[in-house]
Amino acid sequence: MTALRSRPARVAAIVLSLVLGLAAAVAWLNVRGEEDPSAAAAARAPTPELLARGAYLARAGNCAACHTDRGGAAYAGGKGIATPFGTVYAGNLTPDRETGIGAWSAADFWRALHHGRSRDGRLLYPAFPYPDYTLVTREDSDALYAFLRSQAPVRQATRAHDLRFPYNTQAALAVWRALFFSPATFHPEAAKSAEWNRGAYLVRGLGHCQACHAPRNAFGATQEDRELGGGLIPLQNWYAPSLAAPGEAGVQGWSGEEIVRLLKDGTSARGATVGPMAEVVFGSTQHLEDKDLWAIASFLRELPQQAPPARASEPASRDVLALGEKIYQDRCAECHGAQGEGRGSAYPALAGHRTVTMGSSANLVKVILGGGFPPTTGGNPRPYGMPPFGQSLNDDEVAAVASFVRGAWGNPASRVTALDVQRLR
Repeated sequence: MTALRSRPARVAAIVLSLVLGLAAAVAWLNVRGEEDPSAAAAARAPTPELLARGAYLARAGNCAACHTDRGGAAYAGGKGIATPFGTVYAGNLTPDRETGIGAWSAADFWRALHHGRSRDGRLLYPAFPYPDYTLVTREDSDALYAFLRSQAPVRQATRAHDLRFPYNTQAALAVWRALFFSPATFHPEAAKSAEWNRGAYLVRGLGHCQACHAPRNAFGATQEDRELGGGLIPLQNWYAPSLAAPGEAGVQGWSGEEIVRLLKDGTSARGATVGPMAEVVFGSTQHLEDKDLWAIASFLRELPQQAPPARASEPASRDVLALGEKIYQDRCAECHGAQGEGRGSAYPALAGHRTVTMGSSANLVKVILGGGFPPTTGGNPRPYGMPPFGQSLNDDEVAAVASFVRGAWGNPASRVTALDVQRLR
């Protein structure tokens, strides 16, 4: 009888030991490699050269895109970033001591970038892309810190994140980090050129391209085994095409000049940037030095090619294609040509266009619904835009014209359904 009574106690003790062991492992995984910020050396004096370097790096990382709310002060935060788990609000990066980073040291700032931990010890949500920023060097981190500290302080408290349970708990975030994040350091590849390594550093680190151009798992973590392999941007419903697949956005067959022009001007003979990528060009890449744009081009051209995910291919019915052709001739042919041949650089050809033919129809539908607007840049100050048709065409009509374009003039892509359109509105 004594043995029978002690068995549940032994099982409970084993379970408790396992739980405590897992908790200890999660705790250790969340602090490994961290230094005590209070023991770090003082930051470098903010020389004009350091401030200019920091301003450039802030552009390269497109920091203002998230940390400046519409109509708000630069870098004062407050912008909501929608995720499948709720809304995360960007923090105040101005040097206000109470609501910004005025009380932060350079080591505190480095810990946020490299380890994803705030000055007060809180774990940061990866909507702030520290899984990519962890590759940023301490030298660049210090330059960014100096630049942000030079901004005018703005007293604006960061709004509390609006996340569902259990995603709003530090415990859940600690488990996520234990599973999907580890601090890393950028190590140049000896077999590659200095230019390629510079491009790899910018793309994988400060540029955080993987944050959009990679698929995510059910827990919101990017799938590292498909680097830059394309993914639907959560809740925005734009598809960030694969940079490793020539049939999507891969540039392995492009010249360096074509890639640089696209990143600098937002347009090239191969096409133009619209949607979220147009915002990146406007706020970030058009401001980069040519040598860095060439470095990015060098890295992207040598990406190992990946096959895009297989997608079901089903043709549209004759009635749908007939409706789509009529809409196309009435509303689209004047600019894009009766045979989808386009008109110069202003109106792209749709015959063979990758946005039209790739497996995901999301971007084509988004452009039909909301219009297509390349960014205003120094090299393209007056870009041509495409008007939206979301108010004048219903879901069936948008699906019909998208299906027609995806199957006409030798385009091999499958149909688009009204349900597809409804999901993307």
